[in-house]
Amino acid sequence: MYPGPLIIDVEGCSLTVEDTEVLGHPLVGGVILFTRNFKTSEQVAALVEHIHAIREPRLLVMVDHEGGPVQRFRDGFTHLPAATQLGRYYDHNPVQALKLTRDIGWLLATELRAIGVDHSFTPVLDCEIHGSKVLQGRTYHHDVQVIAELAHRLMKGLQQGGMQATGKHFPGHGGVKGDSHIELPVDARPYEDIYAYSILPFERMIHYGLSGIMPAHVVYDQVDSSPAGFSRTWLEEILRTQLEFNGVIFSDDISMAGAHVIGGYMERVEAALAAGCDMVLACNNRAGVVEILDKLKYFPNPVLNSRLAHMRGRYVEDWQIYRSSIRWKKTVDGIRVLNDEFPTERDLDF
Repeated sequence: MYPGPLIIDVEGCSLTVEDTEVLGHPLVGGVILFTRNFKTSEQVAALVEHIHAIREPRLLVMVDHEGGPVQRFRDGFTHLPAATQLGRYYDHNPVQALKLTRDIGWLLATELRAIGVDHSFTPVLDCEIHGSKVLQGRTYHHDVQVIAELAHRLMKGLQQGGMQATGKHFPGHGGVKGDSHIELPVDARPYEDIYAYSILPFERMIHYGLSGIMPAHVVYDQVDSSPAGFSRTWLEEILRTQLEFNGVIFSDDISMAGAHVIGGYMERVEAALAAGCDMVLACNNRAGVVEILDKLKYFPNPVLNSRLAHMRGRYVEDWQIYRSSIRWKKTVDGIRVLNDEFPTERDLDF
């Protein structure tokens, strides 16, 4: 069975009969977990195992686990620093900041792989220009070159821990103050400015071998009238053709307010796929997901199967073994020092 194009959510800490039935549908290709799905590391490991056992090839299990203000699993997991803290550390000691960022990527991946999670949607490649609240603490730096360097090291660490990276939010969410979870932001910059101050980290990361990209629910009205995640101009002409990206394009959640301009739930998923998204996140709307499963016309895509195979997690290691390693202890110590020098940012709940 080829994987389907939908990434959906489940309600609780274990699967219901309905969850199991829906996850077995051929249009579903993955599951994204939220804080509500987590009580303990043992519980969430059992949940992931149950999801993986539903079918072959197994569904991908994903999570937003960036660190700092966005970290879904906390109790029993290392509290990872915010990206902004690493950027501030870079300004003081770039060599040590790059090393710690790589080690944090490794630690992030190994902790998630120990419970079976395949992928975390990270790093954020946005360059915060106008003080966006939704990006507070999540962006590495105001210098696009530094963003690319830190993100590259994080990706290297993720790969060492058995996980690939997904850069977000293409072509850059940092040029607007608005939060696309609750409104549709409009970025009025010309393409030349977007390229110079927002796209460059994505281009550099593509050159480094980035496996996944998530576009923004933002309209860049000097380029196209549709939000980037629903725009063939952005996804096919610019991302695929000009920037030569060959990995997986994951839509952002189509339940977000920034996607409502496209129409109803069916219209959103159809528009995202038509624009060039490989996988569409449809979260917190089970009725909408059921409608999509009942009505969406979609043909299996062998290219998607190949791309997604690369996103599956590797190197599952016993939790206690890696936690007793010298690298894990040194990384935790480095995080502790970083948190003392650069206090952590607030949490975000979405």
